[in-house]
Amino acid sequence: MTEAQVQEQALHCSGCGVKLQTEDPSKPGYTPAQALEREPLICQRCFRIKNYNEASSIAVEQSEFLRLLGQIAEKKALVVHIVDLFDFQGSIISGLQRFIGNNPVLLAVNKTDLLPKVSNWNKIRNWVQKEAKEMGLKVEDVILCSAKQNSGFDRLLEAVVKHRGDRDVYVVGATNVGKSTLINRLIRDYSDLDQELTVSRYPGTTLDMVQIPLDDGGAIIDTPGIVYTSRYSELVSPQDLATIMPDKSLKPAVYQLNEGQTIFFSGFGRFDFIHGERQSFTCFSSSRIKLHRTKLERADELFADHAGELLAPPTRDNLDKLPEWTRHEFKIPRGQKVDIFISGLGWIKVNNDIGAVVAVHVPKGIKVMLRPSII
Repeated sequence: MTEAQVQEQALHCSGCGVKLQTEDPSKPGYTPAQALEREPLICQRCFRIKNYNEASSIAVEQSEFLRLLGQIAEKKALVVHIVDLFDFQGSIISGLQRFIGNNPVLLAVNKTDLLPKVSNWNKIRNWVQKEAKEMGLKVEDVILCSAKQNSGFDRLLEAVVKHRGDRDVYVVGATNVGKSTLINRLIRDYSDLDQELTVSRYPGTTLDMVQIPLDDGGAIIDTPGIVYTSRYSELVSPQDLATIMPDKSLKPAVYQLNEGQTIFFSGFGRFDFIHGERQSFTCFSSSRIKLHRTKLERADELFADHAGELLAPPTRDNLDKLPEWTRHEFKIPRGQKVDIFISGLGWIKVNNDIGAVVAVHVPKGIKVMLRPSII
């Protein structure tokens, strides 16, 4: 059966009800063309849940996702919001409370394995609570966890039991935050996989969500991952994604800088120390990113001549596919300990509180901001 025939017949997954398509594995409803002859006809995502106890991450555009979220306010739900500790401000769903009404929220903060082992976890938990509150999110509990090391999930499951009551559990999060790992764990611990997956439909949206039935009649609802184009991880090629997303503990790089010095993060971005007393900055980014220090007066010329070569990755071809760079300038007041956060790429910790003027250059649209130091 061809893609045109699939479209013409508007075939739907008998597991979750989503409209089937054979073109894009990252979009909802994907099934390989050869699987269209199978009975029952289900999408690859339902097939993996049913046969391998495994959910895969599916992403959707922001407007579609927010329409979907709006339906949760009318439900009796416990919302588990998964965020990425490495990209906290980039992966948190701003305005979540507005969409889900008075339903309680558990904030599951994944990728704790990336922070140095000597980190003070109580302080980091307090930092997360404070930052979430600043962003208007009221949370019942913050659970620090690591999908990679399978740590913290027992505590998260305990929190789900404690706060759930007779509510269904909705799992929400951006792409690349480890949502499918948590769903897989919930499936393994809570669901009877001999049951058929049930159809979950919401009016006013083309999306369908995978509903995993629980023994007590409730359900875990896996929502698609939201795509935020303000995160570097959403803009780069797959090979560059493996470069910028760290897969092991970050090794902080400390630089003593004089004003008028610049640090390049491979060819992905640059940090300028424009004005201030000589001071120390610590860069937190993937170990695959090469840091290159130069003089500010040479930075433009260096990038023009060596992007994609000395300053690589990305290659010149991949660099040309990204938006033009834009400059963000910040005045850091005396007495403040802050990070300069670049969504999806990492952050630069300002180690002194003597004040400075700095700038960051990254592709247009990437979220860049000052925040209280996480470490």
